[in-house]
Amino acid sequence: MDATENWQYTKRRRIYLLRHGDVSYFDEHGKPFRPATVPLNPQGQLQAEAAGRALADIPLDRAVASNLLRSTQTASLIIAGRALHVESCPELREIEPGRLADIPADAVEESFLRAFSTGIDRETCFLAGETIGSLVDRVLGTLRQLLADPGWQHLLLVAHGGVNRAILTHALGIDLHSFGAFEQDPGCINILDVDAAGRWLIRLVNYTPYNPSKKGIELTTMEGLYLQYRGRHSIGFGESSGRREELG
Repeated sequence: MDATENWQYTKRRRIYLLRHGDVSYFDEHGKPFRPATVPLNPQGQLQAEAAGRALADIPLDRAVASNLLRSTQTASLIIAGRALHVESCPELREIEPGRLADIPADAVEESFLRAFSTGIDRETCFLAGETIGSLVDRVLGTLRQLLADPGWQHLLLVAHGGVNRAILTHALGIDLHSFGAFEQDPGCINILDVDAAGRWLIRLVNYTPYNPSKKGIELTTMEGLYLQYRGRHSIGFGESSGRREELG
């Protein structure tokens, strides 16, 4: 008997890992939204609907999203018409910044633009807030729990730029210095396969079905956020109220 006749292909499960659609952190009057209630803007809704069409023929078994509105809205639009519900997971929330008012004025620009740059380690704080290590620990803890559930074959996971970077760097087995190399555009799709031994296979990264060629997408997420902040600098992200804001 030919040896190849005894070969059996490796069985893998698949995760469709998405970033939520586009949001505006200020309303039309310049007032900042509360952190957990920043909604998708009209463009973000269209992006989520495009992702839904791209995944329309995928037999999803579970849909999990962070507990922030922009993620649950995105997931809900993607699974519209399916016999699924969105499971809310607080541990998948975006990395939490501190109060921008606590960052020296002459350091704000660099804090935004170098937030996910080279030199990142577990002790690096995101905008004077949560450390990268804290983000990685809670996200990967949740990922392990999801992988321990044998009841799904195709999982929809909708989260955030920082969360997705933590998962991608883990799947590739690379250190945090490469954290910022994974851009995650609004409404993007990543596809990751994983076998029973925990070995990963990356199928797709940062695919935007509403704009496959990335035409006009030039800024990074943090560059775009900095422009929003600078445009509304008299209010800022939570500076007047002392609230934290989740970005990304």
